Amino acid sequence: MDQPTSANQTGSKTETKVNIFKALWMRPNKLTSTDIVPLFSECVHKAANRTREYLLFIDPENIFQPSQATLSQVFLMTYIQRSSQLGLPEVFNCTTMTPEQRILLGADWVWAVLDLPSKNPRIQVAVHVLHPAEGGEEERSWDLSSEALTETMRMAGEEVADRTKAERLVEFCASVGRDCYALFLFLGRKTDPANIYGVLSNNLDAVIGKYVQINEGFIENFFKGARCFITPSGMLQSIINKTNNNPLTMLIKFT
Repeated sequence: MDQPTSANQTGSKTETKVNIFKALWMRPNKLTSTDIVPLFSECVHKAANRTREYLLFIDPENIFQPSQATLSQVFLMTYIQRSSQLGLPEVFNCTTMTPEQRILLGADWVWAVLDLPSKNPRIQVAVHVLHPAEGGEEERSWDLSSEALTETMRMAGEEVADRTKAERLVEFCASVGRDCYALFLFLGRKTDPANIYGVLSNNLDAVIGKYVQINEGFIENFFKGARCFITPSGMLQSIINKTNNNPLTMLIKFT
């Protein structure tokens, strides 16, 4: 026969549940700039680990092979979902590019540290996703004659056809200024296909016009001989704390 539960025990259990929910849901009504780094780290950690599950998955029938677009969407949707739960867009937002913007600017999405209370972008990180496992330069993967392209997309493609997507991203960031960083996000690398890395820089425009093409191979060269990588939180902390106009380049490991 079950023993009766005392009022004290019942009250204790209820109080414990309330405390758990408080810990899970209670957060400040208004976030500040000091909240950005740990919350960003939490969101990116969740997005990177979710994407890594797809990178690690091996289909025994070799049918399921997620494309770069799929992996990019998994990362971005997971990030946005967690970011919204934590209220991060109040101080650090994420703008997803339209198909036309992706062609013209070379960015898949743009993160921005917002000035308060104006909410104008103070620092921007334009992200270009790469998935070397697909092989070849992804910027050549779309066909200007394809019926899937809108007229606007076709016109945008013709305008930038002489430049790689990476070069378009670098030019976009350079046009904004030193507070706009290009982040090349590698969803797997040829030498380490199961992990996610990044190259962040605000100075690659110095290479343009010097008989060097900025493409996936050029960006991959940054990893040669690299032994130390910064964390995503370290990346964001560095660019937030930066007080001068000097160039900055970093290698990041997300998983």
